[in-house]
Amino acid sequence: MKTILIFDSGVGGLSVYQEIYRQLPHYQYIYAFDDAAFPYGELDEAVLVERTLHIVSSLVIKHKADLVVIACNTASTIVLPPLRAALSLPVVGVVPAIKPAALLSKTKSLGVLATPATVKRQYTQALIQEFASDCEVHLLGNTRLVEMAEMKLRGAKVDLDELTGILQPWFHTAIDTVVLGCTHFPLIKDEISKVFVQATNVIDSGSAIASRVNSLLGDMATGRSPQWQNLTYHSGENSNVVILNHSLLAMNLGRVISLNYPHS
Repeated sequence: MKTILIFDSGVGGLSVYQEIYRQLPHYQYIYAFDDAAFPYGELDEAVLVERTLHIVSSLVIKHKADLVVIACNTASTIVLPPLRAALSLPVVGVVPAIKPAALLSKTKSLGVLATPATVKRQYTQALIQEFASDCEVHLLGNTRLVEMAEMKLRGAKVDLDELTGILQPWFHTAIDTVVLGCTHFPLIKDEISKVFVQATNVIDSGSAIASRVNSLLGDMATGRSPQWQNLTYHSGENSNVVILNHSLLAMNLGRVISLNYPHS
């Protein structure tokens, strides 16, 4: 039995977990989210690195993890080098799915929906220059969508009128392919597709991440030992995750366990 640790600042990484679990259902999964410091896009980089290194390293040791997935676009742009230097196991990050989007688009007009931090980072521009230089790329950074995704997983409905207002800048463009550049956003993919109907493709990097994990570990497990359980950890207040427990159990993850790690 191998163990995969998936880390994010919030519940967005659950969209990545679901894709990996679909391909590799027989492994043990540890999902950890640093909600005490959520959202990561507003953290100082040094604080982000410190928190991620501490939480991930502690859980790797505790559960003897075989592979780590940093299921956060913001963290992936900052923490991967020091984390890989600190750990002697594979660490997989996420990047916006700009390359496949450029190949899919018929109008050669892409919309990249991400957090403001991801939109501003040089690595996003580098991806556009390398893989979508023949496309018109419209960047839209928004933090409210992250909050909407978090609230949806806790049972709240997404306000479609508010979502329409957020996506309004794109309505008079030729965009036919939308890249969900934050792991939270696949959680509200249906609502985004309903509001922005001109997009024939709405894609994220979850499937590509799952394929990468599969290639690194391989699906060699054939059954789950009954003493092995999937676990969920968080750093925030327990009162914030009571409703979330129901969704986690439905995803074959255990009830949330406190990390007792303070806010930044």
